[in-house]
Amino acid sequence: MKTLFVTGGAGFIGSALIRLLIAESDWRIVNIDKLTYAGNLESLADIADSDRHVFSRTDICDRAALDALFAEHQPAGVIHLAAESHVDRSIHGPGDFIETNISGTYTLLEAARAHWSALDPEPKATFRFHHVSTDEVFGSLGATGLFVETSPYQPNSPYSASKAASDHLVRAWHHTYGLPTVITNCSNNYGPCQFPEKLIPLMIHNAVSDKPLPIYGKGDNVRDWLYVDDHARALRLVFERGSVGETYNIGGHNEKTNLEVVDTLCALLDELKPRHDRRSYREQKISVADRPGHDQRYAIDAGKIQRELGWTPQETFESGLAKTVRWYLHNPAWIAHVISGEYRQWMERNYGDRQ
Repeated sequence: MKTLFVTGGAGFIGSALIRLLIAESDWRIVNIDKLTYAGNLESLADIADSDRHVFSRTDICDRAALDALFAEHQPAGVIHLAAESHVDRSIHGPGDFIETNISGTYTLLEAARAHWSALDPEPKATFRFHHVSTDEVFGSLGATGLFVETSPYQPNSPYSASKAASDHLVRAWHHTYGLPTVITNCSNNYGPCQFPEKLIPLMIHNAVSDKPLPIYGKGDNVRDWLYVDDHARALRLVFERGSVGETYNIGGHNEKTNLEVVDTLCALLDELKPRHDRRSYREQKISVADRPGHDQRYAIDAGKIQRELGWTPQETFESGLAKTVRWYLHNPAWIAHVISGEYRQWMERNYGDRQ
């Protein structure tokens, strides 16, 4: 049984990936997570009893701790998801993003390189370091066009700049030191177990809590939406079969404006959990000041991963969103447990007293 390190495995995408790997593969997973505000072991409750999941509360900036983990577990690879990941938080506090996303990735790369360099020829040849990134590194698109793997980097927020820097580090460690790396850049994820600061879980939580649904500006910013389990399937495929040194874009083929997303959510909630007064949740929508440097449009061309590895998303936006809404409606305790005092302070800072 081979061991795989997953960093950020208690987070939204990381926990979805681990649940998939435990259910559908033979990998033994060492889950490395610092457990910041968005890390939640309750997201892994379904596999809590598995002897193939080992949790380590470790900061990826801690080189000594990483070296000890590599020495103890001798992994056959790393899928690196640990990151500060919310644009709004990066605007208010960019330092954490520089520390985790850049310094943390550097530290992890060096620990992985030291481990890989000492391996015997056969495990050395199959070792992989898979870095998980975002489409936001490419900047903002106009009304037409798609991001491809060779699109120039033009990050516009502290978050996307820190992820762009980490991408460049991974690429450099491959070309300079020979570390066998792959990089994936994904579009906006949604699904169960997402921390309710992101658009879809925030709107679900506020709607059923009889709170306003705050929409930045005109609500016309466009994102490509990817169901998290589809992303997890793609990550496993790239890690196991992707070509060393390559980058793969992962998208959902679902371009929607923020306003379209909220209206679709409201229609689903009107059907699945009607308001007591039978009026539509759409009446709770409000407009708030746009955030600084808000990119207008992201859209992914996922043709390469489809051609080379045979991946396409299984969920449409409608089917994935319905699954997501039902999960949040059926799991109010999960939401209650993750909404901490820090979360409430963040909401007040971003949206004022209209919550």
